[in-house]
Amino acid sequence: MQPYELSLAAAADAIRARRMSPVELVDSVLDRIEQVDHRLNAYVTVTAEQARRTAREAEREITRGHYRGPLHGIPVGLKDLIDVAGMATSASSRVRSGHRAQADSTVAARLASAGAVLLGKTHTHEFAYGLITPQTGNAWDAGRIAGGSSGGSATAVASGAATFALGTDTGGSIRVPSALNGAVGLKPTYGLVPRHGVTSLSWSLDHVGPITRTVEDAALVLGVLAGHDPRDPASLAAPAADYRPDGGEDLTGLRVGVPRTYYFDHVEPEVEAAVRRAIGRLEALGARLVGIDIPMTRYIQATQWGLMVPEATAYHDRTLRSAPELFQDDVRVLLEAGELMTAGDYLRAQRSRTLMRREWAGLLDRVDVIAAPTVPMTAVEAGTETVTWPDGTTEAVSDAFVRLSSPANITGLPALSLPVGHDGAGMPIGMQLLGRPLGERTLLRVGHAYEQTQPARAPAPVA
Repeated sequence: MQPYELSLAAAADAIRARRMSPVELVDSVLDRIEQVDHRLNAYVTVTAEQARRTAREAEREITRGHYRGPLHGIPVGLKDLIDVAGMATSASSRVRSGHRAQADSTVAARLASAGAVLLGKTHTHEFAYGLITPQTGNAWDAGRIAGGSSGGSATAVASGAATFALGTDTGGSIRVPSALNGAVGLKPTYGLVPRHGVTSLSWSLDHVGPITRTVEDAALVLGVLAGHDPRDPASLAAPAADYRPDGGEDLTGLRVGVPRTYYFDHVEPEVEAAVRRAIGRLEALGARLVGIDIPMTRYIQATQWGLMVPEATAYHDRTLRSAPELFQDDVRVLLEAGELMTAGDYLRAQRSRTLMRREWAGLLDRVDVIAAPTVPMTAVEAGTETVTWPDGTTEAVSDAFVRLSSPANITGLPALSLPVGHDGAGMPIGMQLLGRPLGERTLLRVGHAYEQTQPARAPAPVA
């Protein structure tokens, strides 16, 4: 096994035990980037020499007995919305031409303090306003979409071109590309991970979180990222926590909600079958399955767009008025649409969210986690705009992807996507676990228990 194939946890164990040096790991991952990124285009920029310098410094520190923890010497890619001092944060937009960040974002500073090694910035849809990441190919088939808008981060992790990465999630943008690329993606509770220094799409829906190879890896990264920062007005004063899964496969007594409505509607048969098999595995581990009905389903899409569109337009208002030609057409149209929405529309969306949060809280009094598909289909070929379901219903691909992921953004609940198989074409399928506010430990425990029953996952075999 090559170092780039190792999970974060396995690489950390090898580095701590001096069986492998950070230099060896970083060199292996940089070599992997050279091998595959010309096909996948996961990275905006790769800071190879800086990464090697950081790896050598990590090696010296560890040799002197100053081991900072499980991220020390581990290579990471950051979505190109996340500020790193002195580096461009392009957000994949001409609007940001010539931009250089003046200071580290909170999450970048915390990773640096933990000893992580920055590989570079990964591609996103312009200002994260999409679920495709048009520049980037899927790690399993470069002719298919990576998902978005954290598609560069997910493709990098899935292909072995990063040991872990960070993404952002406003309507599914961590979980969607993670599911489509066969990676693990965690959208934490709203406010658990500070967003200071991260370019916003919609401030009441935005989250920052890890994309990793395993559930244990996600727990290790979350332990570094989480914690209050007063510079983010939404940041929670949650106590420090160890999120690492604390046990084996026994889920006796755990109540798993299985949706009777919404989450299995208009879902590809292979996706549904794989997710139901995974849910059956949770039952075999001792969990009790409870049928549930998802509340207020007819309002989910309108609430998501009713919040996101006007907030995004407000964020970009000055540039939209002064230089609209700098935006890509699809993003400019969405931003202009936001100007047509009234204050009443926005307030109705906020009221809907309040009611939805109350209903979901009641639902999660009856179950500990909810298990469902992350996305209703596997990665489509690049350029595909719509999907037609067996009943004749036609749906935009972007709407299909956000449909199952946006409830966790509207409510602020934590959600974890993990791989549960492949379709007949070999494309990954993801299952989503949703939990109570600050219920990350439970989600990670359940995801880890399932993962322990499956063969270890290797990086995608990029041709």
